Amino acid sequence: MPPACANTRVIKKLSATQPGSLKLARRYGSALVCVRYRSDKQGRVRYTTVELLVEEAVIQKRKPGIDMVAVRLEKMSWAGVRERIRENGGEWDPVARVWRLPQSTAKRLGLLDCVIAK
Repeated sequence: MPPACANTRVIKKLSATQPGSLKLARRYGSALVCVRYRSDKQGRVRYTTVELLVEEAVIQKRKPGIDMVAVRLEKMSWAGVRERIRENGGEWDPVARVWRLPQSTAKRLGLLDCVIAK
């Protein structure tokens, strides 16, 4: 959130079809989800914010029975690999400090030598 809006409170929330948001609905089209009017703590400045739909994707659920593995990366040599793991559905486990991903994905990314546990 921009610094100007950091200490504000929402005073009104409108859907894309309600009066007060129609001008913005014409501007943003079907991507507009809602409009929020905010004010600063003193009530002197009003901010208008919009919520936009920017992407729609089908959720791909993991099939039961997929072998999950834990992969530990070395900090220096694997900087670019983290993004590839994320893009392929890997999840960071901050407690164990490992990436958790399906074994088939680890194999496809060439990370089987970094697997520490199943």
